[in-house]
Amino acid sequence: MSELASESSTQFLDLDVTVDAGDGWVGVIPAGGTFRIVDLHGNQAADTLFYDAADLDNRYSATDTIREQGAVYLTTGSKLLSANLDVLATITEDTCGRHDTVGGACSQESNVIRYGTHTRHQHACRQTFLRYGAEVGIGPAQLGHNINFFMNVPLTPDGGLTFADGVSAPGKYVQVRAERDIIALVSNCPQLNNPCNGWNPTPIQLQGWWSQ
Repeated sequence: MSELASESSTQFLDLDVTVDAGDGWVGVIPAGGTFRIVDLHGNQAADTLFYDAADLDNRYSATDTIREQGAVYLTTGSKLLSANLDVLATITEDTCGRHDTVGGACSQESNVIRYGTHTRHQHACRQTFLRYGAEVGIGPAQLGHNINFFMNVPLTPDGGLTFADGVSAPGKYVQVRAERDIIALVSNCPQLNNPCNGWNPTPIQLQGWWSQ
């Protein structure tokens, strides 16, 4: 483990992995731990789900998070709530500015509906969620609302949404503090059919600090 100069001298880097486009990661972040997602090349969507490590059914809820805070986008200070209104994590730092939680994760089925049958074979975030989620007991029934970190999904005046070019840039990051032991499930989005990844999916970096 390497020491992070900008953090306390007693805190060490416990997690430092690069996740390629189309790949994923799953792991436990203990209560009080810090979890950071870095957009290495800019305009890359990092689809993310959070779960109470002690109860996988107590998972992140976009509906409750948006309603309770009166804000459709996530940024510094946003509390990420479960359907039980438990705070799973809090965004403590955000150099991007805002993050989507209404656009959902891409799947082969939604790709076909949105972009045509020729996209059926393309890998999608739902597959990544299921692949890595299986390692910790997360199956189709446990998949729900997700956060699309760094993704730009403007809302239209009539209540619709659009997938637009990103507002992130190389090196931008978002950081959360776990308010209880949580599981983070990440899919580094492989989407090629809209500009959420700048038409060119790229790697992200995951970092974590929780040792004292």
